[in-house]
Amino acid sequence: MNIVVCVKQVPDTWSEKKLDSGDSTLDRAATDPVMNEMDEYAVEEALKIQEASGGEVTVLCMGPDAAAETVRKALSMGADKAIHVLDDGLHGSDAVATSLVLAKALGTLADAGGFDLVLLGSESSDARMSVIPAMLAERLGVPQLTFAKEVTVDGSSVKIKRMTDDGYQAVEASLPAVISVVEKINEPRYPSFKGIMAAKKKPVATLSLADLGVDAGEVGLGAAWSAVASFESAPPRQAGTIVKDEGDGAAKLAEFLASRKFI
Repeated sequence: MNIVVCVKQVPDTWSEKKLDSGDSTLDRAATDPVMNEMDEYAVEEALKIQEASGGEVTVLCMGPDAAAETVRKALSMGADKAIHVLDDGLHGSDAVATSLVLAKALGTLADAGGFDLVLLGSESSDARMSVIPAMLAERLGVPQLTFAKEVTVDGSSVKIKRMTDDGYQAVEASLPAVISVVEKINEPRYPSFKGIMAAKKKPVATLSLADLGVDAGEVGLGAAWSAVASFESAPPRQAGTIVKDEGDGAAKLAEFLASRKFI
């Protein structure tokens, strides 16, 4: 079974994110870069499926030079090889362009047997759109199974438990398919020292837009379907109001809440 995991490098999840004053895109140099947390669950699930069914796990990442660190982390967790799509023309690409590039990159695997499963995290911590899995499945012409909390592969079909607000839905599709996973699906493993050393020798193919046959005019900030019109930094937090209870604390609190239209 050929499994591909799409991973993304994002600013540290717990840091304050900023926009670049020059082009209003996310300032990725403002914080330490890390692998998107949701993608770690996708990598873990791919490795679990591989352990149960055999095959090969390929990491696919679209990002700048620094994203190589995220690729190596996925390899150190146990993935076999990787594809890094690297091109300055990708800067500022939106979800539409990203899904196009990922689909083209997956197309390069045809000579190696194509893919049976494509796994992704359900969303990225910097964009939080949750649309890439659906867009990618549409471009590839394969079924999409999203928000999976459990995945079971049985021969040429795959079943998931799709998380919902009040439980889960049982969804089944034939392979190949695209699956997005949620954090409840597993507990990602930590890269071992042996895995970290082995990752340095695993093959990583670096592809440009030209290699993929993608026109530079279809991607990047200039081709984005959405744009930031303006932005400003949030004002510093002001000192709070202290209400002293002198027998009338409840009335003072109610008056304060009413003045803010909370009640």
